[in-house]
Parts: sequence; structure tokens; C-alpha cells
Amino acid sequence: MTAASNRKGISVRVKARSLAECLCAAALIVGAASNAHAQQFPFDQEMLLEAKPLPGSRRVPILEVHANGRATLDMWCHSATAEVAVSGNELKFTFTAAKPENCTPERIERDQAMAKALLEVTHWRRQNDIVTLVGPTPFRFRLSTH
Repeated sequence: MTAASNRKGISVRVKARSLAECLCAAALIVGAASNAHAQQFPFDQEMLLEAKPLPGSRRVPILEVHANGRATLDMWCHSATAEVAVSGNELKFTFTAAKPENCTPERIERDQAMAKALLEVTHWRRQNDIVTLVGPTPFRFRLSTH
């Protein structure tokens, strides 16, 4: 092997390695950008709880959190307002009011259990149109498309 052909071989390998490094860096940047998008809290968007409606109803809980921290939550029966503090991936609910409704005991019990569990939520995560509120009882909400 001559010195000239050896240099060409080294040059080709260096270029191939540089190209591979550039492709890896680009993949990391794209991955970080898509991860940053996935982690944006969906303020001012309706989120529907992934649950089946109770028999005789089409209603499922709907949550909407505004950028100013105020939130509305239509539960199984009651409509409530809350303050929601979002900081990074941390989240904290504080209920401020609930409108009493004429509800069945089962629905009142479900609303009370849901409110208690939401007070225990500590974090959130988002993947595409799914927002999961993380606590002892996780809640999966789907962003509304209407």
C-alpha cells in the first residue's frame, strides 16, 4: 500500500465518521425538540378524562387549565373551579369552589373521590394528545379535538 492510497483511505474514513457524527447530532437535536414539544402543558385547551361515561349519561370529566392558573373541572356531576400551579413537570391542585348539582349518591361519591385524588397529584407528563396527571391515582386526559 502506498502512502497516497493510505491517506485516501484515512480521508474517506474521517469523512464517513464526521458524517455519522453529524447525523447522530441531528438526531439528538430532533429528539430534544420533539421532547420539548411533548412537555408543553396544554393551557387553555379542554382535556377529556379517558373513561367511559356512567350508565345513562354521555358525560365524562373535562378539565381546562388556563395560563393564569385558574382551572375549571366538570366532574361526573359537579362543576368545580380550582387554582392549578404548574412548574416544569410539577403540578398542584387547590379547589376553590364547586357548584352543587342534583346528583345521585354514586356520582357524588365519584366526584369526591376524584377531587381527593386530584389534590394528591404531584406531576404531569404529556405525550402527543395524552396528558397524564401523576399521583397515587393517575389520570389520563385526552386533548379535545373540537
